[in-house]
Amino acid sequence: MRNDQQAITEDQRRRAELIWDYHLMHHEARPVDVAIGLGSHDLGVATHSAVLYRSGLFPTLVFTGGNSPTTAKVFPRGEAIHFREHAIELGVPAEAILLEPNATNTGENITFAREVLAASGIRPESVLLVCKPYMERRSFATARKLWPDAEIRCASEPLEFSDYLQSIGDEKLVLDMLIGDLQRVIEYPKRGFSIEQGVPEDVSSAYESLIRDGFTSRLVAS
Repeated sequence: MRNDQQAITEDQRRRAELIWDYHLMHHEARPVDVAIGLGSHDLGVATHSAVLYRSGLFPTLVFTGGNSPTTAKVFPRGEAIHFREHAIELGVPAEAILLEPNATNTGENITFAREVLAASGIRPESVLLVCKPYMERRSFATARKLWPDAEIRCASEPLEFSDYLQSIGDEKLVLDMLIGDLQRVIEYPKRGFSIEQGVPEDVSSAYESLIRDGFTSRLVAS
């Protein structure tokens, strides 16, 4: 953790880990037609996409994402562009990567990536979404809503919660993100953005208590 960042308590960490575990889909890795790397502040998405490509799980990889307030300083030329460059450095052939540089949210990630694939004559039946660990469930729910005829699977870097906190270096930001993603899992089906996902009682209790503790910077207006 950087010295200028707020520390979290052990109890808050325990409650956050319940939510972290809920967000993970635990999908088995197996070959798919294409993979889509969802842009974010976490370059680990591009790193893991490269690992999976080199494992032979898919022939085509799309990176999607423009910028957000969280990523504009880190990836000034856009998330997808920086992710593509990183994957190429890690051995993914440039010709295997398609670029979608405009999406600003998960729904656009899915929709715009699908359009880029179609423009290249690719209409996949199976899709692997590569994303941040705590974004798996929301990404899955969004893709199932927007792309119901495709088999959707999710993957992320295989990190323990404590390791992820350390890798990002800002514990409060990670908890804010966990809470924000869970709110979207709960609320977005009501807005028609995603499919319903059941939330276990202990996860719901942890979520509500962490909101009371002030981890609210990534919540959307009801």
